[in-house]
Amino acid sequence: MTFEEYVATRGPALLRLARLLTGDEHRAEDLTQDVLARAYVHWRRIVRADRPDVYVRRMLVNANHSWWRRRSSRELATSTFAEQPQRGDLGGESADRDEMWRLIAALPNRQRAVLVLRYYEDLDDATIAQILGCSPVTVRTHAMRALIHLRERCGVPTTNGSRP
Repeated sequence: MTFEEYVATRGPALLRLARLLTGDEHRAEDLTQDVLARAYVHWRRIVRADRPDVYVRRMLVNANHSWWRRRSSRELATSTFAEQPQRGDLGGESADRDEMWRLIAALPNRQRAVLVLRYYEDLDDATIAQILGCSPVTVRTHAMRALIHLRERCGVPTTNGSRP
């Protein structure tokens, strides 16, 4: 597979992943472009790998994580939200979705990456572990902690001793 074929087939999915990881459309475009530029230079080595898509996704997750490490790039998430929408409000679903994305954006990078890769990219734990460079058990731990945090922030009761 040539680099051009890969970008034509997988480019939109990589951009979608970047949008979900960053929460910002413009930052996602920049991130995707940077990763694809770096992948182009090493494409022969990448395509020889068993799963080039996993490799490029890993590059994307790592590039996003590196960007967040730089202090100048930090943005602080707010802990307050707009007033809750009333039932029957046409913008209610949009407001709920926006609130959830704010909660997800406030998660630590690894937890957010696990949720995005699991629930939006529909990847299994082993593939996510390959992308993040950790074990499948660590992936499940990050997912569990992220879901517990989201449930607490949304006011959903959790029971001790049962999986979320």
